[in-house]
Amino acid sequence: MGKNLTKRSEDYSKWYNELVVKADLAENSGVRGCMVIKPYGFAIWEKMQAGLDKMFKETGHENAYFPLFIPKSYLSKEASHVEGFAKECAVVTHYRLKNAEDGSGIVVDPDAKLEEELIVRPTSETIIWDTYRKWIQSYRDLPLLINQWANVVRWEMRTRLFLRTAEFLWQEGHTAHATKQEAIDEAELIMNVYADFVEGQMAVPVIKGVKTASERFAGAVETYCIEALMQDGKALQAGTSHFLGQNFAKAFDVKFATKEGKQEHVWATSWGVSTRLMGALVMTHSDDNGLVLPPKLAPIQVVIVPIYKGMEQLDAISEKVAPLVKALRDKDISVKFDDRDTHKPGFKFNEYELKGVPVRLAIGQRDLENGTFEVARRDTLTKEIVAEADVIGKIVSLLQEIQANIYEKALKYRESHITFVDSYEEFKNVLEEKGGFIAAHWDGSAETEERIKEETKATIRCIPINAETEQGNCMVTGKPSSKRVLFAKAY
Repeated sequence: MGKNLTKRSEDYSKWYNELVVKADLAENSGVRGCMVIKPYGFAIWEKMQAGLDKMFKETGHENAYFPLFIPKSYLSKEASHVEGFAKECAVVTHYRLKNAEDGSGIVVDPDAKLEEELIVRPTSETIIWDTYRKWIQSYRDLPLLINQWANVVRWEMRTRLFLRTAEFLWQEGHTAHATKQEAIDEAELIMNVYADFVEGQMAVPVIKGVKTASERFAGAVETYCIEALMQDGKALQAGTSHFLGQNFAKAFDVKFATKEGKQEHVWATSWGVSTRLMGALVMTHSDDNGLVLPPKLAPIQVVIVPIYKGMEQLDAISEKVAPLVKALRDKDISVKFDDRDTHKPGFKFNEYELKGVPVRLAIGQRDLENGTFEVARRDTLTKEIVAEADVIGKIVSLLQEIQANIYEKALKYRESHITFVDSYEEFKNVLEEKGGFIAAHWDGSAETEERIKEETKATIRCIPINAETEQGNCMVTGKPSSKRVLFAKAY
């Protein structure tokens, strides 16, 4: 199964598209630009949800749910917000269908036009801040820390499974605070939560930073981000957290009474990650044989494949394996015993290699006699014979080892693909020949940023949080610069 994949070196984009479909993660649907997330793909997303949700709740956030539809007038209340999303909005204009009089099918009933059009949410700031006006009266109501798990629609013209679809799943947090500093602290906290999750559970190294003014979220004062690097040398924005200032509070007149009895507008944040993290997971770790999944997010962490002739041998293997399956599940390790008699062991080996199952055990007649298992690890494609008495300990340590190993491999790649340049010519050469992140001086102007984007297709991914002050000159204009920023071509 996995051997039919296009090689990454031949066509990385084609390899990715094939892998997502062949590994049963997702497929295109009958709706242009929308995907069907299949059970195996959704099982990974559920693990991501569970991990993030736990982290949000540990930092004091609660889940709620807000409407899918947003009145058009709401979106127009914050000028830069509507400008940022106007070209991507799906609009509901009517609420009823009817049979065509000529019998040609169903048509929109022209008499069922909405008084005010509804926008299918591209993001929920406007509907949420209209709601917060009712929820927030006093400093006692703050901070308000709300998250929702939802779907959103952004009418993308060029789509790719998980990375860019017209409809996608995500979480969006929306918080209200009494002071500017509290809101900034919240935005930075969430950036760190995202980084901890992506590195700790997805095993994907990220760089934390802030966006330039032109790359900020529409309506934000500051956008914090985490940036990851894929195996083809392109960057992927893995998560963003926005300090919104008082923009939305003023647009929707959300005020609170301070301890001194004064009326003040609250300070706001919003933040989100989406199913594009699935794309990051696939592109960071996987190889020409299929998916490579971090054990912490793998739906099946261990698969056991019996090798047998006749039902008598299968029964004996099943009896031997049953206590092992129970012992592993008691340790919260997800395990599957694949005793299907419709597929041969070789097919199963290929299937689980393609699907990125971290550890595979095989057991046949000889293993039964010797009290052993053949243990294979997906990340290195190596295998060894392990005694039955040692196999549980081996599996536990292997899962930890694989999680650490694929992170280190990705980190090594990322570190070897950060290049420091001082001239525009050198910048363009590195971009075309090597790719990755390029650290260069920039004069801070939107004009220079736009010129670089137009001429090279590279964007400023972030101004790194830990960037050291370094006096230099912009690689394009020669004007003074106090720190380097990270450029890359990106998804």
